[in-house]
Amino acid sequence: MVICMRIKTTLKIEESVMMRLKEEAVRRGCTMSELVESALRLLLQSDKIHQKMPSLPKFKSGGPLVDIADRDALYQAMEGR
Repeated sequence: MVICMRIKTTLKIEESVMMRLKEEAVRRGCTMSELVESALRLLLQSDKIHQKMPSLPKFKSGGPLVDIADRDALYQAMEGR
């Protein structure tokens, strides 16, 4: 059995942010509380997503085949001239 308890609290939100919040809630057809709760869930969930990523594999490429600063050499390499 899951019990969901709602807690009423007071937040101080800058006026411009509050206006955007109201507009977005109307646009989405939901309450401001639902929108804030959804945003907080995403924020708190993102901490789990941003865990350390594994390192990319390393390999030896043999070095560059052309100096990309040399436009003519670059065109020659790309077009096979």
